[in-house]
Amino acid sequence: MSTEMLEPRTEPAQAPARNAKRGPRVIRRGSRPHTAMLGVGAVLALLVILWGGQLDPFNQGQLTRVAIFAIAIAGLNIATGYIGLLSVGHSAFFGLGAYTTGVLVVKYEWDPLMTIPVALVVCLVVGLLVGLPALRIRGLYLAMVTLAFGVAFPEIVAHFDDLTGGAEGMTIRRQQLRPPEWSGFTLGERSQWVYWLCVVVLLIVMWVVHNMVRGRYGMAMIAVRENEIAAASSGINIAVMKTTAFGVSGAVTGVGGSLFAMYIGSLFAEGSFTLLAGITLLIGLVIGGEATRSGPLVGALAVVFVPYYAGELGQGQIAAVLFAVVLIFVIFVAPAGIVGGIAKAVRKVVVVTPRIPRKSEGTQQS
Repeated sequence: MSTEMLEPRTEPAQAPARNAKRGPRVIRRGSRPHTAMLGVGAVLALLVILWGGQLDPFNQGQLTRVAIFAIAIAGLNIATGYIGLLSVGHSAFFGLGAYTTGVLVVKYEWDPLMTIPVALVVCLVVGLLVGLPALRIRGLYLAMVTLAFGVAFPEIVAHFDDLTGGAEGMTIRRQQLRPPEWSGFTLGERSQWVYWLCVVVLLIVMWVVHNMVRGRYGMAMIAVRENEIAAASSGINIAVMKTTAFGVSGAVTGVGGSLFAMYIGSLFAEGSFTLLAGITLLIGLVIGGEATRSGPLVGALAVVFVPYYAGELGQGQIAAVLFAVVLIFVIFVAPAGIVGGIAKAVRKVVVVTPRIPRKSEGTQQS
């Protein structure tokens, strides 16, 4: 018998395989390729941060505003993106954090850095109280409650004029915003100090949100957002989840407001903390991508730089129209936001899957 008859013919079977469409490459968390991807991303982020630290005061101030708005939008993302509580009045938490810092620095001569934890706690408590209606109502009705909170905030500030400065606003003197001695920055380098402070706080916020979303609490929030009845039947306390999420959301946004007071040094409720500011935060979240960890940063870039460059092309109503066109374009092209659209495109090429535990690890756990 010839050897040709004994050899299997593999060419017909291989031909369809060559022509078959290749699927995305699967990368497991913790593997070398995944570690390399994280390393490259960390290096690029570090280079951008160092580059921002060398810019002139104006451009560095723009990046400082981006970091501040990213923190505020990250707080809104917890309530609206992850647990599905639509909030239009988060500008009130932003303003509450700013005025907490302003009052403590101006009236009681606190160190500005020490006011950040206080602003966090104050906004957490107020967020828990405002979140109580979420136990009974949701959707547009809850949005109306947050809308009322956002509209009422400037009036509340004006009412306590002895403490907040009222309609005339509050000015924090430059000497009161002097960088601490241990930072190595002088009073003339205050803009650099605020930039690095905002960058560090933003990294901490992103790290905390990342770990919270990947844990049980984050999974429970997403379950509540998708189906409350199914989440309740799984043993999730809906009331606790909603109230806590809204409180944490307000606290994070309040931290952004505290940093905003240190950055701008002048607080005016009718100018910086109106309902329009709350809508701006919501627009930033939609553009960046709801329920995404880097969406708030991309959304902050949009709300800071799009109006700036639109203002160069035209003043007044033209700038507003250009900003609206950008928003409509993003929603039309990427309904899940810029980050959501990029993630969808990347998943066609690379898919990151959870790490499979080793047999020894499984034996130890059992």
